[in-house]
Amino acid sequence: MASQNIYILGIESSCDDTAAAVIHNGKILSNVIASQKIHEDYGGVVPELASRAHQQNIVPVVDQALKKAGITKSQLHAVAFTRGPGLMGSLLVGTSFAKSLAYGLDLPLIDVNHMQAHILAHFIEEDGYNKPPFPFLAMTISGGHTQIVKVNDYFNMTVIGETIDDAVGEAYDKSGKILGLGYPAGPEIDKRARLGNPKAFKFTKPKVADLNFSFSGLKTAILYFIQRETKANPNFITENLNDICASIQYTIIGILMDKLKLASKQTGIKHIAIGGGVSANSGIREALKNGEQKFGWTTYVPKFEFTTDNAAMIAIVGYLKYLKGEYAPFDVTATARLKI
Repeated sequence: MASQNIYILGIESSCDDTAAAVIHNGKILSNVIASQKIHEDYGGVVPELASRAHQQNIVPVVDQALKKAGITKSQLHAVAFTRGPGLMGSLLVGTSFAKSLAYGLDLPLIDVNHMQAHILAHFIEEDGYNKPPFPFLAMTISGGHTQIVKVNDYFNMTVIGETIDDAVGEAYDKSGKILGLGYPAGPEIDKRARLGNPKAFKFTKPKVADLNFSFSGLKTAILYFIQRETKANPNFITENLNDICASIQYTIIGILMDKLKLASKQTGIKHIAIGGGVSANSGIREALKNGEQKFGWTTYVPKFEFTTDNAAMIAIVGYLKYLKGEYAPFDVTATARLKI
Protein backbone atom coordinates (compact mmCIF):
# COMPACT_ATOMS: atom_id res chain seq x y z
CA MET A 1 0.00 0.00 0.00
CA ALA A 2 2.88 2.36 0.82
CA SER A 3 3.94 2.25 -2.84
CA GLN A 4 0.84 4.27 -3.74
CA ASN A 5 1.04 8.05 -3.77
CA ILE A 6 -0.57 8.86 -0.42
CA TYR A 7 -0.95 12.49 0.62
CA ILE A 8 -2.16 13.32 4.13
CA LEU A 9 -2.86 16.77 5.52
CA GLY A 10 -2.00 17.15 9.23
CA ILE A 11 -3.52 19.92 11.39
CA GLU A 12 -2.20 20.86 14.87
CA SER A 13 -3.88 23.37 17.21
CA SER A 14 -3.41 22.03 20.74
CA CYS A 15 -1.90 25.15 22.32
CA ASP A 16 -0.81 28.47 20.79
CA ASP A 17 0.69 27.38 17.45
CA THR A 18 -1.54 26.89 14.41
CA ALA A 19 0.18 24.37 12.14
CA ALA A 20 -0.48 22.40 8.96
CA ALA A 21 1.70 19.91 7.10
CA VAL A 22 1.47 17.67 4.07
CA ILE A 23 3.12 14.25 4.10
CA HIS A 24 3.70 12.07 1.03
CA ASN A 25 4.38 8.39 1.78
CA GLY A 26 6.08 9.28 5.07
CA LYS A 27 8.11 12.22 3.70
CA ILE A 28 7.21 15.76 4.74
CA LEU A 29 6.52 18.10 1.81
CA SER A 30 5.52 21.13 3.88
CA ASN A 31 5.39 22.06 7.57
CA VAL A 32 3.88 25.49 8.21
CA ILE A 33 3.54 27.05 11.67
CA ALA A 34 1.93 30.34 12.68
CA SER A 35 3.13 31.26 16.17
CA GLN A 36 1.21 33.64 18.40
CA LYS A 37 3.39 36.43 19.79
CA ILE A 38 0.60 37.99 21.89
CA HIS A 39 1.18 35.61 24.83
CA GLU A 40 4.67 37.02 25.50
CA ASP A 41 3.03 40.11 27.05
CA TYR A 42 1.25 37.91 29.58
CA GLY A 43 4.14 35.58 30.49
CA GLY A 44 2.13 32.52 29.47
CA VAL A 45 -0.53 31.26 27.07
CA VAL A 46 -3.96 32.91 27.46
CA PRO A 47 -6.48 30.24 26.29
CA GLU A 48 -9.15 32.70 25.06
CA LEU A 49 -6.64 34.66 22.97
CA ALA A 50 -5.12 31.42 21.65
CA SER A 51 -8.39 30.06 20.27
CA ARG A 52 -9.21 33.40 18.64
CA ALA A 53 -5.81 33.51 16.94
CA HIS A 54 -6.29 29.91 15.69
CA GLN A 55 -9.52 30.98 13.99
CA GLN A 56 -7.66 33.74 12.15
CA ASN A 57 -4.64 31.58 11.25
CA ILE A 58 -6.03 28.20 10.27
CA VAL A 59 -7.25 28.93 6.72
CA PRO A 60 -4.06 30.72 5.55
CA VAL A 61 -1.84 28.11 7.26
CA VAL A 62 -3.59 25.16 5.56
CA ASP A 63 -3.61 27.02 2.24
CA GLN A 64 0.13 27.68 2.53
CA ALA A 65 0.87 24.04 3.48
CA LEU A 66 -0.88 22.79 0.32
CA LYS A 67 0.86 25.40 -1.88
CA LYS A 68 4.31 24.62 -0.43
CA ALA A 69 3.69 20.90 -0.95
CA GLY A 70 2.81 21.64 -4.57
CA ILE A 71 -0.52 19.78 -4.44
CA THR A 72 -4.20 20.69 -4.53
CA LYS A 73 -6.73 19.62 -1.90
CA SER A 74 -8.28 17.21 -4.43
CA GLN A 75 -5.08 15.11 -4.26
CA LEU A 76 -5.40 14.50 -0.50
CA HIS A 77 -6.26 11.02 0.80
CA ALA A 78 -7.17 11.98 4.38
CA VAL A 79 -7.21 14.80 6.92
CA ALA A 80 -5.49 14.18 10.28
CA PHE A 81 -5.92 16.50 13.27
CA THR A 82 -4.95 16.80 16.93
CA ARG A 83 -7.82 15.56 19.09
CA GLY A 84 -6.00 16.18 22.40
CA PRO A 85 -4.55 16.69 24.91
CA GLY A 86 -4.38 20.48 24.94
CA LEU A 87 -6.40 23.64 25.50
CA MET A 88 -10.06 22.95 24.80
CA GLY A 89 -10.76 26.16 22.86
CA SER A 90 -7.67 25.68 20.69
CA LEU A 91 -8.44 22.01 20.00
CA LEU A 92 -12.01 22.84 18.98
CA VAL A 93 -10.82 25.17 16.21
CA GLY A 94 -8.61 22.48 14.64
CA THR A 95 -11.16 19.71 15.14
CA SER A 96 -14.04 21.68 13.58
CA PHE A 97 -11.93 22.78 10.64
CA ALA A 98 -10.58 19.26 9.97
CA LYS A 99 -14.09 17.76 10.13
CA SER A 100 -15.52 20.37 7.73
CA LEU A 101 -12.65 19.98 5.27
CA ALA A 102 -12.74 16.16 5.30
CA TYR A 103 -16.53 16.15 5.02
CA GLY A 104 -16.51 18.68 2.17
CA LEU A 105 -13.85 16.73 0.25
CA ASP A 106 -15.42 13.34 1.11
CA LEU A 107 -12.15 12.16 2.73
CA PRO A 108 -11.44 9.96 5.76
CA LEU A 109 -10.91 11.85 9.03
CA ILE A 110 -8.09 10.71 11.34
CA ASP A 111 -7.82 11.76 14.98
CA VAL A 112 -4.34 12.01 16.52
CA ASN A 113 -3.13 11.97 20.12
CA HIS A 114 -0.71 14.90 20.48
CA MET A 115 1.58 12.99 22.89
CA GLN A 116 1.78 9.93 20.62
CA ALA A 117 2.61 12.30 17.76
CA HIS A 118 5.62 13.74 19.62
CA ILE A 119 6.95 10.18 19.87
CA LEU A 120 6.05 9.09 16.33
CA ALA A 121 7.76 12.17 14.86
CA HIS A 122 10.84 9.90 14.95
CA PHE A 123 9.31 7.92 12.06
CA ILE A 124 9.16 10.78 9.58
CA GLU A 125 11.26 9.77 6.53
CA GLU A 126 14.43 11.84 6.77
CA ASP A 127 17.63 11.25 4.84
CA GLY A 128 20.33 10.03 7.21
CA TYR A 129 18.03 9.78 10.25
CA ASN A 130 17.97 6.37 11.94
CA LYS A 131 14.60 5.51 13.44
CA PRO A 132 14.46 3.90 16.88
CA PRO A 133 13.73 0.14 16.88
CA PHE A 134 10.90 -1.27 19.03
CA PRO A 135 10.80 -1.44 21.98
CA PHE A 136 12.32 1.94 22.92
CA LEU A 137 11.91 4.47 25.71
CA ALA A 138 10.61 7.92 24.80
CA MET A 139 10.91 10.94 27.05
CA THR A 140 8.47 13.66 26.03
CA ILE A 141 9.30 17.01 27.61
CA SER A 142 7.39 20.21 26.91
CA GLY A 143 5.61 23.15 28.50
CA GLY A 144 2.62 20.98 29.32
CA HIS A 145 4.05 17.46 29.64
CA THR A 146 6.84 15.41 31.15
CA GLN A 147 6.54 11.67 30.52
CA ILE A 148 8.60 8.53 30.07
CA VAL A 149 6.84 6.15 27.71
CA LYS A 150 7.69 2.55 26.84
CA VAL A 151 7.00 2.23 23.12
CA ASN A 152 6.35 -1.36 22.02
CA ASP A 153 4.91 -0.51 18.62
CA TYR A 154 3.48 2.50 16.76
CA PHE A 155 0.22 2.39 18.68
CA ASN A 156 1.18 0.24 21.65
CA MET A 157 2.62 2.60 24.27
CA THR A 158 2.66 2.62 28.06
CA VAL A 159 3.35 5.68 30.21
CA ILE A 160 5.75 4.41 32.90
CA GLY A 161 6.51 7.76 34.51
CA GLU A 162 5.03 11.28 34.45
CA THR A 163 4.99 14.54 36.37
CA ILE A 164 2.71 14.70 39.41
CA ASP A 165 2.55 18.52 39.22
CA ASP A 166 4.36 20.96 36.89
CA ALA A 167 5.86 19.98 33.56
CA VAL A 168 9.55 20.61 32.91
CA GLY A 169 8.78 23.48 30.52
CA GLU A 170 6.77 25.18 33.28
CA ALA A 171 9.75 24.81 35.64
CA TYR A 172 11.87 26.71 33.10
CA ASP A 173 9.25 29.41 32.49
CA LYS A 174 8.45 29.95 36.16
CA SER A 175 12.14 30.10 37.07
CA GLY A 176 12.59 32.60 34.27
CA LYS A 177 9.75 34.71 35.61
CA ILE A 178 11.38 34.77 39.07
CA LEU A 179 14.61 35.96 37.40
CA GLY A 180 12.82 38.61 35.34
CA LEU A 181 13.44 36.88 32.00
CA GLY A 182 10.95 36.99 29.12
CA TYR A 183 8.50 34.25 28.06
CA PRO A 184 9.22 31.51 27.06
CA ALA A 185 12.27 31.45 29.34
CA GLY A 186 13.69 28.03 28.40
CA PRO A 187 15.88 29.13 25.45
CA GLU A 188 17.23 32.13 27.42
CA ILE A 189 18.10 29.99 30.49
CA ASP A 190 19.77 27.44 28.18
CA LYS A 191 21.83 30.16 26.45
CA ARG A 192 22.98 31.69 29.76
CA ALA A 193 23.58 28.28 31.34
CA ARG A 194 26.32 27.65 28.77
CA LEU A 195 28.17 30.71 30.11
CA GLY A 196 27.78 29.95 33.82
CA ASN A 197 28.99 27.53 36.49
CA PRO A 198 26.45 24.70 36.96
CA LYS A 199 27.69 24.03 40.49
CA ALA A 200 27.65 27.64 41.72
CA PHE A 201 24.36 27.15 43.64
CA LYS A 202 22.87 23.92 44.89
CA PHE A 203 19.15 23.13 44.64
CA THR A 204 17.73 20.00 46.20
CA LYS A 205 16.21 17.44 43.84
CA PRO A 206 12.67 16.40 44.86
CA LYS A 207 12.25 12.85 46.10
CA VAL A 208 9.48 11.25 44.06
CA ALA A 209 8.64 7.55 43.99
CA ASP A 210 9.25 5.28 40.99
CA LEU A 211 9.65 6.94 37.60
CA ASN A 212 7.46 9.97 38.31
CA PHE A 213 8.62 13.59 38.33
CA SER A 214 7.86 16.68 40.40
CA PHE A 215 8.97 20.22 39.61
CA SER A 216 6.82 22.43 41.84
CA GLY A 217 9.11 22.00 44.87
CA LEU A 218 12.13 23.02 42.83
CA LYS A 219 10.32 26.15 41.61
CA THR A 220 9.49 27.09 45.24
CA ALA A 221 13.10 26.44 46.33
CA ILE A 222 14.37 28.74 43.55
CA LEU A 223 11.86 31.46 44.56
CA TYR A 224 12.90 31.39 48.25
CA PHE A 225 16.58 31.28 47.30
CA ILE A 226 16.25 34.37 45.06
CA GLN A 227 14.18 36.24 47.68
CA ARG A 228 16.76 35.49 50.35
CA GLU A 229 19.78 36.46 48.24
CA THR A 230 18.28 39.66 46.79
CA LYS A 231 17.36 40.79 50.31
CA ALA A 232 21.06 40.61 51.21
CA ASN A 233 22.21 41.98 47.84
CA PRO A 234 19.69 43.78 45.59
CA ASN A 235 21.99 43.22 42.57
CA PHE A 236 22.32 39.48 43.19
CA ILE A 237 20.42 38.42 40.03
CA THR A 238 22.26 40.69 37.60
CA GLU A 239 25.65 39.87 39.12
CA ASN A 240 25.08 36.09 39.05
CA LEU A 241 22.54 35.51 36.27
CA ASN A 242 24.61 33.06 34.18
CA ASP A 243 25.56 31.01 37.26
CA ILE A 244 21.95 30.94 38.51
CA CYS A 245 20.72 29.77 35.09
CA ALA A 246 23.49 27.15 34.87
CA SER A 247 22.63 25.84 38.36
CA ILE A 248 18.89 25.67 37.61
CA GLN A 249 19.51 23.89 34.30
CA TYR A 250 21.99 21.47 35.91
CA THR A 251 19.37 20.52 38.55
CA ILE A 252 16.53 20.09 36.02
CA ILE A 253 18.68 17.94 33.71
CA GLY A 254 19.81 15.90 36.72
CA ILE A 255 16.17 15.16 37.64
CA LEU A 256 15.34 14.08 34.06
CA MET A 257 18.45 11.94 33.63
CA ASP A 258 18.08 10.18 37.02
CA LYS A 259 14.62 8.96 36.02
CA LEU A 260 15.71 8.02 32.51
CA LYS A 261 18.62 5.97 33.90
CA LEU A 262 16.22 4.20 36.28
CA ALA A 263 13.73 3.52 33.47
CA SER A 264 16.47 2.06 31.27
CA LYS A 265 17.71 -0.10 34.14
CA GLN A 266 14.22 -1.36 35.05
CA THR A 267 13.16 -2.16 31.46
CA GLY A 268 16.57 -3.22 30.12
CA ILE A 269 15.93 -0.92 27.12
CA LYS A 270 18.91 1.09 25.85
CA HIS A 271 17.25 2.83 22.89
CA ILE A 272 16.22 6.27 24.12
CA ALA A 273 14.26 8.83 22.08
CA ILE A 274 13.24 12.33 23.09
CA GLY A 275 10.56 14.71 21.83
CA GLY A 276 8.62 17.81 22.80
CA GLY A 277 9.71 21.46 22.79
CA VAL A 278 12.15 21.20 25.70
CA SER A 279 14.17 18.57 23.81
CA ALA A 280 15.63 21.51 21.84
CA ASN A 281 17.60 22.32 25.02
CA SER A 282 21.36 21.97 24.39
CA GLY A 283 22.09 20.75 27.93
CA ILE A 284 19.58 17.90 27.64
CA ARG A 285 20.95 16.87 24.24
CA GLU A 286 24.46 16.84 25.68
CA ALA A 287 23.38 14.77 28.70
CA LEU A 288 21.81 12.21 26.36
CA LYS A 289 24.99 12.01 24.28
CA ASN A 290 26.96 11.41 27.50
CA GLY A 291 24.49 8.61 28.29
CA GLU A 292 25.62 6.88 25.10
CA GLN A 293 29.19 6.78 26.42
CA LYS A 294 28.33 6.04 30.05
CA PHE A 295 25.45 3.57 29.78
CA GLY A 296 25.72 2.19 26.25
CA TRP A 297 22.54 3.93 25.13
CA THR A 298 21.61 4.71 21.54
CA THR A 299 19.81 8.05 21.52
CA TYR A 300 17.42 9.55 18.99
CA VAL A 301 16.78 13.29 18.73
CA PRO A 302 14.54 14.45 15.87
CA LYS A 303 15.14 17.58 13.81
CA PHE A 304 14.39 20.76 15.76
CA GLU A 305 11.31 21.59 13.64
CA PHE A 306 9.76 18.22 14.57
CA THR A 307 10.30 18.62 18.33
CA THR A 308 8.13 21.65 19.09
CA ASP A 309 4.37 21.61 18.46
CA ASN A 310 4.10 21.09 14.70
CA ALA A 311 1.80 19.44 12.17
CA ALA A 312 4.44 17.18 10.58
CA MET A 313 4.16 14.88 13.61
CA ILE A 314 0.35 14.88 13.23
CA ALA A 315 0.71 14.04 9.54
CA ILE A 316 3.03 11.04 10.15
CA VAL A 317 0.55 9.58 12.66
CA GLY A 318 -2.21 10.23 10.12
CA TYR A 319 -0.21 8.35 7.49
CA LEU A 320 0.46 5.37 9.80
CA LYS A 321 -3.21 5.20 10.79
CA TYR A 322 -4.31 5.57 7.15
CA LEU A 323 -2.22 2.50 6.22
CA LYS A 324 -4.15 0.56 8.88
CA GLY A 325 -7.52 1.99 7.85
CA GLU A 326 -8.06 3.52 11.28
CA TYR A 327 -10.41 6.43 10.72
CA ALA A 328 -12.39 8.61 13.12
CA PRO A 329 -16.17 8.98 13.03
CA PHE A 330 -17.41 12.48 12.13
CA ASP A 331 -18.95 12.90 15.59
CA VAL A 332 -15.47 12.62 17.20
CA THR A 333 -14.92 15.30 19.86
CA ALA A 334 -11.84 17.17 21.05
CA THR A 335 -10.61 15.99 24.46
CA ALA A 336 -8.47 18.28 26.60
CA ARG A 337 -7.10 15.45 28.78
CA LEU A 338 -6.56 12.68 26.27
CA LYS A 339 -4.34 9.86 27.56
CA ILE A 340 -1.78 7.91 25.52
